[in-house]
Amino acid sequence: MERIINKIRDIPDFPKPGIIFKDITPLVKDPQALRFAIQELMQPFTARPITAIAGMEARGFIFGSLIAWELNLPFVPLRKPGKLPYDVQSVSYDLEYGSAALEAHIDALDTTDRVLLVDDLLATGGTAKASCELVEKLGASVEACAFVVELDFLNGRNKLSGYEVHSLVHF
Repeated sequence: MERIINKIRDIPDFPKPGIIFKDITPLVKDPQALRFAIQELMQPFTARPITAIAGMEARGFIFGSLIAWELNLPFVPLRKPGKLPYDVQSVSYDLEYGSAALEAHIDALDTTDRVLLVDDLLATGGTAKASCELVEKLGASVEACAFVVELDFLNGRNKLSGYEVHSLVHF
């Protein structure tokens, strides 16, 4: 995974002092590294009964849509409020510095769907947990959650107890 780690840039004091932001822009800029990351991210799930891929706004769209393309599965965008034009289901959740929400079209998934949730980073786990709740609110089940990066020291995995979690690199 050194190949992926070498393509993740640290940005100190972003978005606020004391935080070191893990920037995946160099990874997505390099086609060979990106292809490697996508292959490694989806590899544990290629023989599983997954019927859809869901990605969290915004960087989850990059990795999730590429995995959906590779596996020939539908991609479901989990969006910030007010971005989807049709009837939506919504889940609100708390952040360290406020609150947020995610939405998906009410017909994006159904009770027969088994979903792989994909995002670039697992930090505190709030967005990932809300994403699981949204998928389940739509009637589907969460097969697993996959992340390029996991910040182990923030213990986000704890919020996802009961869900399988696959992360490529750990900091």
